Amino acid sequence: MAEYWLISAPGDKTCQQTFDKLNAATGRPNNISTNYKFNLPDLKVGTLDTLVGLSDDLGKLDTYCEGISKKVATYLGEVLDDQRDKLQENLLANGVDLNTYMTRFQWDLAKYPIKQSLRNITEIISKQVSQIESDLRVKSTAYNNLKGNLQNLERKATGNLITRYLGDIVKKEHFVLDSEYLVTLLVVVQKSFFHDWKTKYESLTDMIVPRSSTVIYEDDENCLCTVTLFRRVEDEFRHKCRENKFVVRDFTYNEVELAAGKNELKKLDADKKKQFGPLVKWLKVNFGECFTAWIHTKALRVFVESVLRYGLPVNFQAMLLLPHKKSQRRLREELNRMYDHLDNTAFTGMDTGTVDIPGLAGMGTDYYPYVFYKINLELVEARH
Repeated sequence: MAEYWLISAPGDKTCQQTFDKLNAATGRPNNISTNYKFNLPDLKVGTLDTLVGLSDDLGKLDTYCEGISKKVATYLGEVLDDQRDKLQENLLANGVDLNTYMTRFQWDLAKYPIKQSLRNITEIISKQVSQIESDLRVKSTAYNNLKGNLQNLERKATGNLITRYLGDIVKKEHFVLDSEYLVTLLVVVQKSFFHDWKTKYESLTDMIVPRSSTVIYEDDENCLCTVTLFRRVEDEFRHKCRENKFVVRDFTYNEVELAAGKNELKKLDADKKKQFGPLVKWLKVNFGECFTAWIHTKALRVFVESVLRYGLPVNFQAMLLLPHKKSQRRLREELNRMYDHLDNTAFTGMDTGTVDIPGLAGMGTDYYPYVFYKINLELVEARH
């Protein structure tokens, strides 16, 4: 997925000229980047003091929106699981792929009314994305629990005899049932110890029913054997089994519980399938919502920083650049050459006496003579 550079430069005689000049320098024939106008509406400026405070808040909101967009995209990949190759086609914004949305960006007037103050629009975005994060937490917890319970049951149904669920192996005729004195136990015996078991089990304690041991199932390593004995010696028998490396499984034959166990597996599997479709749909929709909120936050940042840098009246052109492969350094050099003069004039036309200039930047290491933001559309880490 692409990495875009969102920049702005002061308007020449017209903003179209600003864009044409950039295009002439970095587009064809130099072929360093593909450039698009990034259209911003007539937003309310408010006071410069407000813009300074908003600049920092928008920086935090930008990071937050990007983080939640990545979370939703990543979780969608997890839910799709073996259909993960379909992830990119599900990551859409306004019904189109992310590159198309970026290069044809239009401000959403219905969601973010431009008659509202910049502060209000920022709060609308913040609340919207917070709600998505909160809903994602609830939905992912519920689905993960369901998936985890199903995996546990499936693991128990397919693991080795020491751990696996035995309800689908045993039958009623394997047990002495409804006896006041006798009990049938299930013992897991390693195949290498099976001869020991055959020769020893009747003498491990008193009161073992002779010849009561039967092998009812075996896997690659172990045999599952029954043995019937008097209840009063059960504890002693279990102890002797441990000493001889025979494993007595805790199991009571109960037809109602066994049927419920089988039904539980079917029910969880059905519930997972039932929840899959609506969850994928919710993730798709809310990824789009989150992503568009993030790009609108970028748009607000460009607007606010451009006004703070280039002054009033508002006269600048926002532009989206797609650097060509291995041309980023050349593009940066070309932009620095074109806009180097802005560094000295960044605050002209503004009453700097009322503005705390060090607070303007908030740009970290990405400070250039022109307003600059990077937008990386690689939202999900590749699986190795």
